Amino acid sequence: MREITPGVYRHFKGHLYYVLHTAIHTENGAVMVVYKALYGEQGYFVRSYDMFASEVDRDKYPNATQKYRFERVKNREVQAIIESLVEGEMYTP
Repeated sequence: MREITPGVYRHFKGHLYYVLHTAIHTENGAVMVVYKALYGEQGYFVRSYDMFASEVDRDKYPNATQKYRFERVKNREVQAIIESLVEGEMYTP
């Protein structure tokens, strides 16, 4: 299984998210990923670890350019994102 750690990730549809941490579901013990949108109202979300780390369904999304549903953003790109947010702009790749 892929390791998911705190940091900036890109969803295969293009939006950026910040992974805060993982958590354990109290009822069934499932590992969950807690993350925050870096766009719009910047809401918080929870998704199962398995789904967060899964590969893109190529049958459903044949034109997707990423292998995984969420992929960690490289450090150089993270710096550009931070700079644009500091300047009060929305980041656009």
